[in-house]
Amino acid sequence: MALWLSEIYSCMWVFSQVALSAAAGRENNDRPNIVLILADDLGWNDVGYHNPDMKTPNIDRLAAQGIKLNQSYTQSICTPTRSALMTGRYPFKTGMQHGVLLATDNACLPTQHQLLSEDLRHHGYSTHLVGKWHLGFCKWACTPTYRGFDTFFGYYSGALDYYTKTYASDYTRHPYLDLRDDIHPAWTYSHNTSYSTHMFTDRATDVINQHNTSTPLFLYLSLQNPHFPLQVPKKYTNLYPDVVNERRRTYCGMVSALDEGIGNVTAALEERGMMDNTLILFLSDNGPDVRFHGNSFPLRGAKLSIWEGGHRSVGFLHGAGLQKTGVTYDGLVHVVDWRPTLMAAAGGGQGGPEADIDGMNLWENIRTGSLSPRTEFVYNLDDVQDGFFNVGNAALRDGDYKLILGYTGSYNDWYRPQNHTEDEPLHVGSYIAGDHPEQLYNLREDPTERKNIALQEPEVVAKLKLKINQYRKMMVPAQTRQCSPSAEPVLHGGVWSPGWC
Repeated sequence: MALWLSEIYSCMWVFSQVALSAAAGRENNDRPNIVLILADDLGWNDVGYHNPDMKTPNIDRLAAQGIKLNQSYTQSICTPTRSALMTGRYPFKTGMQHGVLLATDNACLPTQHQLLSEDLRHHGYSTHLVGKWHLGFCKWACTPTYRGFDTFFGYYSGALDYYTKTYASDYTRHPYLDLRDDIHPAWTYSHNTSYSTHMFTDRATDVINQHNTSTPLFLYLSLQNPHFPLQVPKKYTNLYPDVVNERRRTYCGMVSALDEGIGNVTAALEERGMMDNTLILFLSDNGPDVRFHGNSFPLRGAKLSIWEGGHRSVGFLHGAGLQKTGVTYDGLVHVVDWRPTLMAAAGGGQGGPEADIDGMNLWENIRTGSLSPRTEFVYNLDDVQDGFFNVGNAALRDGDYKLILGYTGSYNDWYRPQNHTEDEPLHVGSYIAGDHPEQLYNLREDPTERKNIALQEPEVVAKLKLKINQYRKMMVPAQTRQCSPSAEPVLHGGVWSPGWC
């Protein structure tokens, strides 16, 4: 009798565990893994599905199987985009609108703003950042493992030598280590010759392989390529024998190294059986750096400009939750939208407790191919006039119209890839203070911004100027960033470190 009861209780326990496991599986299926891949300075024209000269088979395959984002916008430079991506707020509302944070700046993304990583961790996700941070590190509270990430392997500053993993600022002039494994300096990697893209994608695959699949995964893979310096193993430049210009050939190789790394990460997801329940978002943080041969032709401008070539980002969604795939989505999407949109994809609502973020939840619209409710966004508002980071005075998109007031940035031309020529001089714009000239473009009829119609459409100009002035009333002054001598890495064991503001 006792044995019989024991067997019944044993069976009941097994059934209960199966039921719990099934419930956990259902819960996890409601919360897909999310892999956010952010390239650095990748041009609109520098992926294979926009330019067949580029060798990016993994990016092309994922984009073709998913949803290509045809009107996906970011800021025109690194730090503002990353702040908008994480907070869901326009940079001019967080004081992050003016240029990038330099390694010695005694400032960071204000800690009172909740981040996407914190949202997802509160929603039960395991959260990991691999690669570039670039949201400030003058104090520990500003750094990734204090901002919602369970683990961090990467660098704090805006650029890194791909082999030595060091960074030399304009202030120090000396290269110091900028690589952390969580909060610890990762000295081991500075003494070998591994290419950083391989190092970061190897760590990303380790995160995937070690992940406990009973919880959903958020992996933010913020890759370095193809940001300067121009460095890549020769096997990647060998993919482009027809590119005569050596610097352009190196840049192209860097893009192919980026693509290979993405292929390795997706292969790891496949091997773990995680791919079917993973949503992948791929973006570039801004337009290309034409000084280092990135390219956004036929779009006008580049990184550091207010033109489409600086703000319109190559991008796609792939995987879990998408209903209408193998298509191009033409709806407007701004980088501030990804926080609420990814939270909706994760089953977590609108993106955290704040009701006043600028981002819109576009999850249902994008995944089903329906019209985007976004019809308007601010490219940038920046009232600082220092002659260094002149990233645009003011610009607004409203429907098909785009109004630019004043300075447009350093790079104003239509730059073709210099595949078969030596470097040509770049025409750099001069700084003009204030809101003049006024420039208006109809981006549906003129997506490459060749015909200024401001004089023909004065009522549209007046309407959009009024909207810009309303946004200006919401503007937080750009952070005052002072170079701190106490940031000198020699005072911190020869490594870029927090603790000096």
